[in-house]
Amino acid sequence: MKKDIREISQEELEQFFLENNQQKFRIKQLNEWLWEKGANSFDQMSSLSKDLRELLNEKFEFKSAKIDQEFKSTDGTIKFSFKLFDDKLVEGVLIPSKKRVTACISSQIGCSLDCTFCATGTMGLSRNLSSSEIFDQVFKLNEESEKNYGRSLTNIVFMGMGEPLLNYNNLLKAIHHITSEKGMGVSPRRITVSTAGLSKQIIKLADDEVRFNLAISLHSANNSKRNVLMPINQKINLTELRNSVRYFYDKTGSRVTYEYILFKDLNDNIEDAQKLAQF
Repeated sequence: MKKDIREISQEELEQFFLENNQQKFRIKQLNEWLWEKGANSFDQMSSLSKDLRELLNEKFEFKSAKIDQEFKSTDGTIKFSFKLFDDKLVEGVLIPSKKRVTACISSQIGCSLDCTFCATGTMGLSRNLSSSEIFDQVFKLNEESEKNYGRSLTNIVFMGMGEPLLNYNNLLKAIHHITSEKGMGVSPRRITVSTAGLSKQIIKLADDEVRFNLAISLHSANNSKRNVLMPINQKINLTELRNSVRYFYDKTGSRVTYEYILFKDLNDNIEDAQKLAQF
């Protein structure tokens, strides 16, 4: 079975080139096609010899995320469905404003957390997205931003389908290529990862010294109410979440924001506001 060329390590790639008597500088050319130019086939790689392209095509493949449909709103927002190699679908969204174009990115197919207000939670979890599938969404939405709005993405938010921190390694690998000077070159300060509040992973982010921002899907600073809205709170309560967020902020200095949807007669009274102010 062929491996996805973008999912193997640099060490594996170097070993492959060595075993096949290929010059090492060709790896740099290949990486430029993969991460700077966003190639999704070896035929596109015109700076590589035909023999090398045929060899790569024989041994490797691309499991790419491809735009399947798009839906344009009157406010300029465009929602895209991406078809994956196994015909499953995920969503990505472009959100324009006067000064920004923000891409909303998915990290999983479905979600296992079952938050009551989230339609994705009703799907259950199908699988994690690979790092290259996450990267494809960003690269292709950047192209669509240039085509539709005449400007590149300014911001990226991981607030689409799935819980990003339950796909930790693939998320960080994708962000590495998105932010690398040898990739898309996006500033990590322009990236925000949203989480339902997985405290252990938040602490790990801090220990891994990430430079992107964090958004906490909070929606209540009252444990009993948050238990109803977000079942994950029954395992990771607000005290544990708050401690992990403070650890993250103290160690990284990255921006932390809180997401809060108002639900009538549930989390919208004065007491709720007071608890939120104290959180």
